[in-house]
Amino acid sequence: FRGNTRVEEACEMYTRAANMFKIAKNWSAAGNAFCQAAKLHMQLQSKHDSATSFVDAGNAYKKADPQEAINCLNAAIDIYTDMGRFTIAAKHHITIAEIYEAELVDIEKAIAHYEQAADYYKGEESNRQVVFEKTNKCLLKVAAYAAQLEQYQKAIEIYEQVGTNTMDNPLLKYSAKEYFFKAALCHFIVDELNAKVS
Repeated sequence: FRGNTRVEEACEMYTRAANMFKIAKNWSAAGNAFCQAAKLHMQLQSKHDSATSFVDAGNAYKKADPQEAINCLNAAIDIYTDMGRFTIAAKHHITIAEIYEAELVDIEKAIAHYEQAADYYKGEESNRQVVFEKTNKCLLKVAAYAAQLEQYQKAIEIYEQVGTNTMDNPLLKYSAKEYFFKAALCHFIVDELNAKVS
């Protein structure tokens, strides 16, 4: 028990230090302190606290070291998926995708994380409007990037899938036209490319 108490005290101290570093805008030191707290929470078998600390570390590192932010967020995702918390994991996959978009400019990796987020949202047996919209938002990002990377067939399939899904939804059915239009544009490009090859 005494050993656990010391580890708990160390967790609190690292968290306090991390927050002080945040106030001082020393983002790398804050991220590092949150990471140390996360590892100690894992020692205490406190998965949720560990994942939360990894997310805090990722958010701090986002301002200083995008790759380290991704590493921390991936550690949190591993814990959340292990706990069966796929909606939270999906949210962090989106954050990673956004870092790849804006900071590291690696579109392929951004696509992979948006796809994983969409899969996790789809896997939730909830027909809630929010989950539906978040899934579509991720898929539409993937479709836009696929078209940008000239992966037109993939873009077509996603635009048509999202268009079909939204047709039955009273709040979103008007957006379906836009998605089918984008799919049609991709079809035209594919047809034009095929005509040039022939």
